[in-house]
Amino acid sequence: MEKNIPSGLKIVFVVHMVVGAIFGVLFVLILELWGNLIGWEGKDPLIHWFLGAAVWGLTASSWFAYREKLWERIKIAVQMELVWLILGALISLYGFFLADAPALGSWLYFVVFAGLAAAFSFFCSQAQKSEKAKA
Repeated sequence: MEKNIPSGLKIVFVVHMVVGAIFGVLFVLILELWGNLIGWEGKDPLIHWFLGAAVWGLTASSWFAYREKLWERIKIAVQMELVWLILGALISLYGFFLADAPALGSWLYFVVFAGLAAAFSFFCSQAQKSEKAKA
């Protein structure tokens, strides 16, 4: 049975859109300045531009999901976000602990990825419990 989207999840989509738009700009438009601030060199800007494009694509998916009214229509987008965010958080930790990545960038990205993953996970769990209760 289709269920309305929890209002908290709508807020998470908005937060994700803002964060994604900002990081997309950082990766695509001001990579050198951003890299210098967090200690990450942009040796190959094309890789960062692709990352920025991917971030903007995920940001767009949050916009599309925000506009939907039914859980069933956004469920797969939320699941995809969870995979992306959890992997991003793990890679941030790997970079810091095992790949000698700069601390500021690693921890900043970890906090963003893990925070969004926790929020999406919480509201996804709520929506799924509500979905099972109504079935």
